[in-house]
Amino acid sequence: MSKGIYVATLEPNSGKSVIVLGLMRMLLGKTAKVGYFRPIIEDTEDGEMDNHINTVISHFEIDLNYKKTFAFTRNEVLNLYNRGKAGDVIDEIIKKYKYLEEHFDFVLVEGTDFSHENSSLELDINLLISKNLGLPVIIVCQGDGKMVSEVVDHVQLAHDAFKEEVDVLSIMANKINPDDISSLKSLLKSRINGGTEINVIPKIGSLASPTIKEIVKTLNGELLFGKDMINNQAESYSVGAMQLRNYLIHLKENALVITPGDRADIILGALQANISKNYPKISGIVLTGGLIPEDPILRLIEGLSSVVPIISVKSGTFSTTNTIGKIKSRIYAENIEKINTSIETFEKHINTDKLANDLITHKSGIFTPRMFQYNLLQRALKDKKHIVLPEGYDERVLRAAARLIHAHVVDLTLIGEKDKIREIIEKQDIPLNLEDVNVVSPTNSSHFEDYVNTFYELRKHKNVNLDMARDAMADVSYFATMMIHKGHADGMVSGAVHTTAHTLRPALQFIKTKPGVNIVSSVFFMCLEDRVSIFGDCAINPNPNAEQLAEIAISSAQTALNFGVEPKVAMLSYSSGASGKGEDVDKVRQATEIAKEKAPELKIEGPIQYDAAVDMRIGKSKLPNSEVAGQASVLIFPDLNTGNNTYKAVQRETGALAIGPMLQGLNKPVNDLSRGCTADDIYSTVIITAIQAQDL
Repeated sequence: MSKGIYVATLEPNSGKSVIVLGLMRMLLGKTAKVGYFRPIIEDTEDGEMDNHINTVISHFEIDLNYKKTFAFTRNEVLNLYNRGKAGDVIDEIIKKYKYLEEHFDFVLVEGTDFSHENSSLELDINLLISKNLGLPVIIVCQGDGKMVSEVVDHVQLAHDAFKEEVDVLSIMANKINPDDISSLKSLLKSRINGGTEINVIPKIGSLASPTIKEIVKTLNGELLFGKDMINNQAESYSVGAMQLRNYLIHLKENALVITPGDRADIILGALQANISKNYPKISGIVLTGGLIPEDPILRLIEGLSSVVPIISVKSGTFSTTNTIGKIKSRIYAENIEKINTSIETFEKHINTDKLANDLITHKSGIFTPRMFQYNLLQRALKDKKHIVLPEGYDERVLRAAARLIHAHVVDLTLIGEKDKIREIIEKQDIPLNLEDVNVVSPTNSSHFEDYVNTFYELRKHKNVNLDMARDAMADVSYFATMMIHKGHADGMVSGAVHTTAHTLRPALQFIKTKPGVNIVSSVFFMCLEDRVSIFGDCAINPNPNAEQLAEIAISSAQTALNFGVEPKVAMLSYSSGASGKGEDVDKVRQATEIAKEKAPELKIEGPIQYDAAVDMRIGKSKLPNSEVAGQASVLIFPDLNTGNNTYKAVQRETGALAIGPMLQGLNKPVNDLSRGCTADDIYSTVIITAIQAQDL
């Protein structure tokens, strides 16, 4: 089931608070611990809490530290985007959300407010966040002052944009003219496909009315009287400029009186009307022009038993009236009446039982690269391992080492002379403190002679003598691999400057393969835009036979499972199903049968073409009864030529992140890098090596 829901709006003043308050009440009726998160909040004054957060966590008494409820302010996000660090924004949001997911049964996530002009960027950000959190979405729109057709067009565009990336559980059209509800709901149901629930909420006048507190803040006014009634709602307003006898007939229930501060007659008359059975009650009085009534008038007001709020403002009557007319009311923690009205409105117009059931039973199929990388980091942090990097003189290795140490994710050993490594660090301005890592020069190591003797004993049956063993242990790859063999390190990552053969030879000589494994193979984690796929074998075996191909498939499926990807294995070829003939396709067909026999529980399909494996439409047309076609997560290539070229083509043409290659089948983890790798590649490979070491 999903552990969260994302509420996204399409425009300013959508009435999103009604939805959030109603959802929170609904969720607390279904589960004990509900968390609340706003990825991006508006910029606030120092020490001031975000109004949305304060309202929700205080009203529902959520035990949650304020700083845990959001990730960034709006300006912080814009600054990071302008510096090309959009990825850092998503990484931090995932981190903050995952903390709440671990500590609460369910998390309600509220998107941004669209309170600024760049709405297209804001829509993109909300879509990106919801996708990377893997959450279903409720889309909120508003229809105040709009034609029905305008609302429908707006909603359909947004729905289609979200639906391509995430699951949309519900459309909630808010602030709708009651006369338009039926036609709007009918049109939305005819235009929105895919089982999305359509909900329409009418405009509630009292929720749109600003309170005296909001009016004071907007006008920068001074509250003279009536502090205990500051949450009164001004449902309408009128200017007291005529004589009292004429003005009284214009008073309306819960209206705000606006009048110059020297009009004692209007002030006192309005106060008297408020307590009279013959006139409606007023919500408050605004005194304009910076004028304060004379002392006798003030004393008279002070002596009254009950006084509505009276505000003094410096602006003139005309500008004050215009400003009040433009106020967009918000819901805040102290306004219990509006909160209760919001919840009641939500429960009246939303089928909460169905919505709650949809949430509980929803299972997201979204697994983005950012989510995958976050999960890798968290897994590595839970059981810190020691990884050795033999290529200690390479700048990329040192930059990756700096990131790894800063993240406290692994312990590291660098192979090389400490002074030479320090010289490179200083010259390249790499933020790595060598006191935080273990630096070893093979021939100067206290373990060197022990390693030499161990290697001699392991390889003397291959005519290796002590001099040959000593030469081998002076080599960085042999020395680092022996560290793993002797338990002085948990894994090794190399290949930035050495060949694959140089990296793997010592591992094959004395690390050896796991029991029952006959072949060492490799996979790449291909982090595509909306999913993570496992590609194998793209780095090690040039032309595996059917038995080897089957073993690669089974090993790759287990790797997928170990790293949180549900294995659905596609055995790739140039034909799908039984249509193709020829030696190459027959090999794949045979390998598929062997894999099914050895791992009968495995979801596997082959032979199958790449497009049929990953495209649902094509997959169902070619293999309609397959559990794998169109949704393969593990793709096994028939030979190295095909696999290596395909992974590089996908990487270059789609911008996908390729993590790997990760080697499968060895007793202890040794992983090979591409010589064209980046510091990011090394960073990711070290983390997956650490996770491999945890499983031993």
